[in-house]
Amino acid sequence: MSSSLSRRGFAVALPAALGACAVGPAYRRPGLPVPAAFREKGPKGAVVWPAADWWRGFRSAELDGLITTAKAHSFDIAAAAARVIQADAALRLAGAALLPSVSASAKDSWSRSYVNSAFAKGYVESRTYSLAPSASYEVDLWGRLRATKQAALATAIQSRYDAATVALTVVASIATTFFQALGYADRIAIARQNLKAAETILAAIVAGQEAGVNSALDVAQQEALVAGIRAGIPALQSQLTQTLNGLGVLVGEPPEMIALAATEHLRNLALPEVAPGLPSALLARRPDVASAEAQLIAANANLRAARAAFFPDVTLTTTAGWSALALSSLFGPGSLFATAAAAAVQTVFDNGAIAAQVAQNRGRYEELLADYKKAVVQAFTDVENAAAAYRLATEQERLELIAVRTAQTAADIAQAQLLAGTINIVTSLQAQQTLYADLDTLSQVRLARLTSLVALYKALGGGWSVADVPTPAHPVFQGIL
Repeated sequence: MSSSLSRRGFAVALPAALGACAVGPAYRRPGLPVPAAFREKGPKGAVVWPAADWWRGFRSAELDGLITTAKAHSFDIAAAAARVIQADAALRLAGAALLPSVSASAKDSWSRSYVNSAFAKGYVESRTYSLAPSASYEVDLWGRLRATKQAALATAIQSRYDAATVALTVVASIATTFFQALGYADRIAIARQNLKAAETILAAIVAGQEAGVNSALDVAQQEALVAGIRAGIPALQSQLTQTLNGLGVLVGEPPEMIALAATEHLRNLALPEVAPGLPSALLARRPDVASAEAQLIAANANLRAARAAFFPDVTLTTTAGWSALALSSLFGPGSLFATAAAAAVQTVFDNGAIAAQVAQNRGRYEELLADYKKAVVQAFTDVENAAAAYRLATEQERLELIAVRTAQTAADIAQAQLLAGTINIVTSLQAQQTLYADLDTLSQVRLARLTSLVALYKALGGGWSVADVPTPAHPVFQGIL
C-alpha cells in the first residue's frame, strides 16, 4: 500500500517539478555605458524634471484647452488605447493555454423496431441519453506555455509604454504647432505694421514729388518696397491656415473648429523652467526606451518558447459521463463512466523547421537588442540637442532684442529726418528694411526658443515615469510583475 502511494506521489510531483523547468536563460537588462552627467545643464546645475501637466507652464488657456480636447478626441491616442485592449486580449489568450480546457457533449438517440414473436407483437421504441464532459491539459514541462505567456505580458506592457509615447508626442506636437501658428500670426501683424509705415512714407514721398523735392525714382523705389511687403502677407496667411488645419487633425476636430484668440501672442507666453537630472534617471522617464526594453523581454521569452519546441509535448485528457436508457435513470447507479489518458508528442523529423524558428527568434532578439541600445543612446542625444538648442535660442533672442531696439531707434530717426527733408529716401529705406528684417527674425527666434523648450520637455519624457504606468488589470498579471 505504501509503495503504491509512493509511486502515486512521484507521478504527481514529477510533472510539477518538470513544469518548473525552462529552456533558455531568463531576461537580464543589457549593460550599457551611461554617462555620469549631461553636458548641457540647467541654471546653476539645478534639476527640474517635467511635471505631469508640463504644458500648463506656458500659461496659455488656449493651449490647455487644445490639449484637453486632444485627450478626448485625438485619433492617435484612441488608436493607441485600442492597441492596449488588443494586447490585453492576446495576454488572456496566452494565459488560457496554461489552464485545462473543458468540453461537454450530449447525445439523445431514439430507435423503433417491429417485434413479431410468440411473446410479443408490435412496435418497440427505445431512447438512450448520454452526457460526457471531457477535460484536456497540456503539462508545461519545458516552460513553453509560460514563456509564451510572459512574451504576451511583455507585449501588453509595451502597448502601455507605446500609448504613453503617443500621448507625449501628441501633446508636444500640439504645443509646437500652436506656437508655430502664433508665430505666423505675429509675423503677419509685423508685416501689416511695416506695410502701414511704408505706405505712410510713400504718401510723403509722393507729396514731395509734387512739390519738386523728390524724384520719380524715389517714388518708384518706395512703391516697390510697399508692393513687396504686401505680396509677402498672403504667403504667411496661407502658412497660418495650413498650420491651424494641421492642429485640427492633432486634436481630432474639424479645421472649422480651430481658431486663434486675438489676445494670444508668442511674447505673452511664459517659459517654464526645466533641466535634466542624471542620465541614468532618464531611462525610467522615457516611454519609448521602456517600450524598446519590453520588446526585448518579449523576444527573449519567444526565444525560450521556440527552444522548448525541441522537446515533447505532454497532454493529459480525461472523460467522464453518464449514460442511461431513460431520462429518469440518467443519474442512477451504474450509469457513470470515466476514462483518462496521457499522450506525449515529439517531432521526429521536420526538415529543420524548429531549428530555423529558433534561429529566427534569436535573430529577432539581437535586432531588438540593437534597437534598445539605440533608443537609450538616442534618448541621451535628444536631451543634449534640445537643451543646447534652448540655451542658444535664449541667447539669440537676447541679442536679437538688442538688434530690434537699435533698428527701431534708427528707423524712427530716419523717418523723422525724411519727413523733415534732411535725408534722402535711400537712407530711410535702408533703416526701414533693417527694422522689418529684425522684427521678423525676432519672431522666428522666439518661436525657435519655444519649440526647443517643448522638444526638451519631450526628450525628458514629459511628466511620465515607469511607476506611473498601470499594469494590465487581469488576474494573470498577479505574481508575474
